Amino acid sequence: MSKKNVNTKETGAKKYKRRKWLTFLRMIRYGVNNFSRNAWLTIAATAVMTITLLIVFLTLAARGTLLVTVDNIRSQVDMSIYIQSNTPEDSKNKIINHLKNLSTVRKVRYMSSDEARTDYAKKNKSDAKQTKALNNATNEFPGIIRVNLVDINNTSELDEFIKTNDDYKQFAHPDYKPSFAGERREAIETIGKWVSFADRAGMTVSVVFVIISSLIVFNTIRMAIFNRKEEIQMMKLIGAERSFIRGPFLVEAIMYGFIAAILATGIGLAILMFSRDALVSYEVAIAPTINFIVGYIGFILLGMIGVGALIGVISSLLATRRYLKI
Repeated sequence: MSKKNVNTKETGAKKYKRRKWLTFLRMIRYGVNNFSRNAWLTIAATAVMTITLLIVFLTLAARGTLLVTVDNIRSQVDMSIYIQSNTPEDSKNKIINHLKNLSTVRKVRYMSSDEARTDYAKKNKSDAKQTKALNNATNEFPGIIRVNLVDINNTSELDEFIKTNDDYKQFAHPDYKPSFAGERREAIETIGKWVSFADRAGMTVSVVFVIISSLIVFNTIRMAIFNRKEEIQMMKLIGAERSFIRGPFLVEAIMYGFIAAILATGIGLAILMFSRDALVSYEVAIAPTINFIVGYIGFILLGMIGVGALIGVISSLLATRRYLKI
């Protein structure tokens, strides 16, 4: 092959790449122009997409906050097992060691009768009646074994321990039942149920709004196709490629997701910052979630843009496939 032919092929390849690049840039420009053509449709589609992404953002933030808060509650909530104050040291140690060896137990701590009395006095120092009753009381407080569980809803091993352990049954305090039974256990189980419910409800709402947002973008693209029928026909007549005709609609849909993602991330972070003090006052662990978002805001924004663009692209592809006959 001659040098001239090689140069001709290389020149042709460069021209082809340049033409493809110019076509791509024109497609983006047309898509951006189309985005601003119908202001009301654009505002409606972007607003719904923003609400959708905001709900997704807040759902994920709420889920993370709930998990941290519940984990904090679980680490603070302990189960109390009461034994007689005169329990021999070796028997007490056997009971404690047996509890430590249970797979569901995270931590075990013993509080003596005197420590239990001091702790009770501190907790009730503002209650005059309780303080007076405590000062007049002659009976001793029981020894308390405080047990932290890995999962506060799983007390099966503790139940079995209470029923079968001979050392405990011999020295169990007759007037004090373990605290993981009765009302306290129900309250602990209720916490776990509400967390599961909130998690499912948040994901359900997010899915519903993703569907609504997709339908809005779908209808927006459909109306754009109908409004530009003559323009599309003209592009067909002059030999425009399929990708060039469909491309601007995809760019337009991506623009909805891009702008909505920026707005949703900004609004979502503002809501979390604004509500931080109120949530902290209710002992909701919001600070770790806010710190994580602020620290990784770039990656989170990219993720939100990706989700918004994906919703827009899928909706646009469905609309162009159905209504744009090329």
